Amino acid sequence: MVFSIYNSLSRKVEGFKPLDPPNATLYTCGPTVYDYTHIGHLRKYTGDDLLKRALIYNGYKVKHVQNVTDVGHLASDADEGEDKLEKGAKREGKSVWDVARFYEKDFNDSVGKMNILPPDIICRATENIDAQVDLIKALFQKSFAYETSSAVYFDVGKFKDYGRLSGQDLSEKKVGVRDDVIIDSEKKNPYDFALWVKRVGVHKDHAMHWESPWGDGFPGWHIECSAMSMKYLGDTIDIHTGGVDHIPVHHENEIAQSEGATGKPFVRYWVHHEFLLVDGGKMSKSLNNFYRLKDVKDRGFHPLQLRYLFLNTHYRQKLNFTWDALRGAENSLSHLYELAAAKKAIPENYPEDLRIVNNFNVALLSAVNDDLNIPKALGVFWEMAKHPNVPYVSLIQADKIFGLGFDDFSEVNLRREVPLEILDLAKKRDELRENKEFDEADKIRAEIERKGFVVEDTPSGTQIK
Repeated sequence: MVFSIYNSLSRKVEGFKPLDPPNATLYTCGPTVYDYTHIGHLRKYTGDDLLKRALIYNGYKVKHVQNVTDVGHLASDADEGEDKLEKGAKREGKSVWDVARFYEKDFNDSVGKMNILPPDIICRATENIDAQVDLIKALFQKSFAYETSSAVYFDVGKFKDYGRLSGQDLSEKKVGVRDDVIIDSEKKNPYDFALWVKRVGVHKDHAMHWESPWGDGFPGWHIECSAMSMKYLGDTIDIHTGGVDHIPVHHENEIAQSEGATGKPFVRYWVHHEFLLVDGGKMSKSLNNFYRLKDVKDRGFHPLQLRYLFLNTHYRQKLNFTWDALRGAENSLSHLYELAAAKKAIPENYPEDLRIVNNFNVALLSAVNDDLNIPKALGVFWEMAKHPNVPYVSLIQADKIFGLGFDDFSEVNLRREVPLEILDLAKKRDELRENKEFDEADKIRAEIERKGFVVEDTPSGTQIK
């Protein structure tokens, strides 16, 4: 059974054929570490994790590289404006190095709690400057790069296939649409992008800087992914992932500079994840709907419940996050754990039916291999959990795809933490009952039950399940 995935480059689902089977090279765009990791980021990295798990489940040996952008990502994705790390440092009154390490740790802690498998190699842009400089030198040799008084740019007009990934004509590219975007008047074309930014003008006080053949400065954002992916995985890699927002600028630029330097195809399969919406709209601090994993945990939810919520929507579809949806995921995952616990309690002489188990495994793999149809695969998993002739060990094996914690099953998985808001309601209900305000107490009971919890009256007061 062939694993198939949608390739953004060809705009169709293709059977996966790595360059060197059974080895598969995977590069995932990592975080820009200037602020906290939010749940939108976590959806993307969970998607990367599901892709990696699916490849491993299919027998591939995956070499996974992920970058950390700790320099060079400017306010505009088109590489103009203020460096995001510098902006974060000013906001917090810290050094850029301290900001980068602090938010890198926050990212690593967050993805770890989501049970996301770590990459084989994590590479920081600041620790791979030489590779980026060497790639820029190669672009000069191939006449794709030119220098101005403030930067080194890639000459997009000389790369005939520019726009192939996005399908966007150069005349459609918008440049300088934000107030904090600064346009270099010496650029040949407004859509040319920075390879190296000199420490002059608006960037004269840039804290992170290195010597280069073009003067003291720092690399552009796009050059790091090309340089580090080729350094660790070779000139042509099998799969490169990112968010759909990376398609028109960042990944288009990666292709141009990589293929311009080597003359070889850069990536064979481009995989892009859709956005996470919050209450039907964009997540924004100004709208007070910017959520981190900490916010999820503070409301009494487990990170694996958020992961379960992500699994219910295909990676190429937008997912709308609401607290009610997460509460539904909490209930569903708890039920799955209960089904698994019942199977685990059965002795080893389980009435296993190999034919039934095999049929389930085929159905599971068929869904996974159909453009990573995890929602359909999850439906198969539910049927396995309910079927009397499917043993607990089969759930553990299947969970290697989902990463929901069945391989480390414990009472912790079964325990559902009651959010503080529910406990406060229960306390208020007890007070009303003591005052014999039973009608009001009943209203609170109904409110608690609407939120997905069971109310039990005991001699010691209201108990919540």
